[in-house]
Amino acid sequence: MRNIIAKIGAAALALTLAVPAASAAEEEAEHTVHYPINKPVEQDWSFAGPFGTYDKAQLQRGLKVYVNVCSACHSLKRVAFRNLEDLGYSEEQIKAFAANYEVEDGPNQDGDMFTRPAIASDYFPSPYENANQAAASNNGAVPPDLSLIAKARGVERGFPQFIFDIFTQYAEGGPDYIYSLLTGYTDDVPDHIEVQDGLYYNPYFANGAALAMAPPLYGDDVEFDDGTPATIEQEARDVAAFLMWAAEPHLVERKEMGFRVMIFLVLFSALLYIAKKQVWSRVEH
Repeated sequence: MRNIIAKIGAAALALTLAVPAASAAEEEAEHTVHYPINKPVEQDWSFAGPFGTYDKAQLQRGLKVYVNVCSACHSLKRVAFRNLEDLGYSEEQIKAFAANYEVEDGPNQDGDMFTRPAIASDYFPSPYENANQAAASNNGAVPPDLSLIAKARGVERGFPQFIFDIFTQYAEGGPDYIYSLLTGYTDDVPDHIEVQDGLYYNPYFANGAALAMAPPLYGDDVEFDDGTPATIEQEARDVAAFLMWAAEPHLVERKEMGFRVMIFLVLFSALLYIAKKQVWSRVEH
């Protein structure tokens, strides 16, 4: 009898201790934050889908946003000025555009490096001389190069969405993420999230609740040549599209080649089927 009472007491004690522990675990799970807090907002891009193409007017607007806003901190070192021909600029316009920049060259006959106006074959120069200077100017964080950012950044869409992406050929995760990040800054910080001094809360940031980059867009940061209103959303869309072009300038050609290959494979399969029927039609089964 004593053993039964002891077992009942031990079970009751274990249950008493387990209930608060489970409650604490549930409460901790409720406050566990997974990043990004908000999923990127999908946009309707002209280059989406198997037949999508770049909108050159949008790319030109995005270039202007990069030059006037983003280039103060971010480099574009894998894009040459001559590549801007894809955006619809003439050779004379590209030469004039490149001449606004100075690049380091050399050594000269005395063995010294020197600066000169950029030419079409040069690449966009970095705003900083080295990574240490970049970190010292940006609260200890080195601004990433934007040449491939639209392909390097993106958020996993999870099951079953990634299955559907195979058939819809969704490949715009980078631009969607860039757009959402640029337009997602807010002062409405949840109570359970602590933002350190010098950081800025953004629920669309993939690596945490806040980042060192201050909101770069405020609206009317640039004046577009085609008269498009320079709202925050418009600037974010245009620069995201431009960075997609910078990361994949041959996207349109790749899609066109892929379509030709698919047509060839369909015709080739039909010819193989006809040949097979012709060969085996004379064989008795």
